[in-house]
Amino acid sequence: MDAIIDRIKEKDPEQREFHQAVEEVVKSVKPVLDRNLEYRQQSVLQRITEPERVILFRVPWMDDEGQVHVNRGFRVGMSSVLGPYKGGLRFHASVNLGIIKFLAFEQVFKNSLTTLAMGGGKGGSDFDPKGKSDNEVMRFCQSFMCELFRHIGPNTDVPAGDIGVGAREIGYLFGMYKKLKNEFTGVLTGKSLGWGGSLVRPEATGYGNVYFAAEMLATKGETMTGKRCLVSGSGNVAQFTVEKILELGGTVHTLSDSSGYIYDERGVDVEKLAYVKMLKNIRRGRISEYAAMYPEAVYTPVNPALTSNPLWAHRADCAFPCATQNEINGEDAGHLVAGGVRLVSEGANMPTTHGAMEILLDNRLLFAPGKAANAGGVAVSGLEMAQNSMRLSWPRAEVDARLKQIMKSIHKTCLDAAEEYGSPGNYVAGANIAGFVKVVNAMLDQGLV
Repeated sequence: MDAIIDRIKEKDPEQREFHQAVEEVVKSVKPVLDRNLEYRQQSVLQRITEPERVILFRVPWMDDEGQVHVNRGFRVGMSSVLGPYKGGLRFHASVNLGIIKFLAFEQVFKNSLTTLAMGGGKGGSDFDPKGKSDNEVMRFCQSFMCELFRHIGPNTDVPAGDIGVGAREIGYLFGMYKKLKNEFTGVLTGKSLGWGGSLVRPEATGYGNVYFAAEMLATKGETMTGKRCLVSGSGNVAQFTVEKILELGGTVHTLSDSSGYIYDERGVDVEKLAYVKMLKNIRRGRISEYAAMYPEAVYTPVNPALTSNPLWAHRADCAFPCATQNEINGEDAGHLVAGGVRLVSEGANMPTTHGAMEILLDNRLLFAPGKAANAGGVAVSGLEMAQNSMRLSWPRAEVDARLKQIMKSIHKTCLDAAEEYGSPGNYVAGANIAGFVKVVNAMLDQGLV
């Protein structure tokens, strides 16, 4: 297995996030490979770590001053053995092929854990919607879809939103797809409710994250009631993570964005959360404005000289990293342990470095990897696909109940797999093993294709 990892690094040396994701999974599934020699003979690791297809294209667009810009567009189809490729589109300056491959690789196992018929894929662009006008974003999305439409479809590849891609962007993308294909089909999820979207879809990743955390606490005879929580990020996932924590009786003390973070000792209540939603979703402002609105909160700007994030140094019971990949390093993990945190549930994709994760596991924290804890978003995307296929819309209570049941099922699946392969209580091993076994068995059933 070390040789396989070395070959992947040699082949694409610059794709560090992808190497990190692969290494975590490969190390977890060693007991599975030891029990199943056929997996080795059929080279399943080599096959599952190589994308089925990679699409790279240019995206020319014009700003409001008439200046032409060119960005890169990506779509990676990692595995379709369980269903059409499914995974979000990310618009952010940091996007490159390595990040998209890492996200697509994670998506394969995440989608597998939901039990829904979805393969894994991911896409996006190094275009940053921040600071752009609605017309500029529209022109970019239309240009992006003018190439992407050739490669997607309701039975082939179904994109969704991610960082930088919300309801506005999904609307522009869908409108151009419909025009180009001359058909109204469920090719994108995260649509607005008026034209094919699903209730609870915006909330699903955040809600699911907290549902999973509540299941972990239940194994210790505890609930979210009275828990002090640290949440990073202030976008969609963070907002609805906060909303569900409050609903279940917990208190949230932090939120952040790329400029810094706020600490509110009194807690982010329902009124304050409504302000954050307005600030971020409508005004597209900065989290520093929260402290101006609520003087009891303390705003701390990002300090490039620091090697850790002081957000994670506050005393708390639970931590929910909901911002971006690798936001918790080893030093941060040490602060979480010292601060009394007993549970970490990943709302973002791979927000914890490998070294930090080992520190948290060694200190026996309840640790939920993103491929399990944040699977609620893609689960409800799958439910949106089902509703689109049937041309109907389920009530909110029904979708939320299905989401909660899916998260309970994922939690049990992770625990059962970890127990079976000698790592009781290790959600990282359980999630990787359960997802891996299902995907690999389907791969072998379908032959060498």
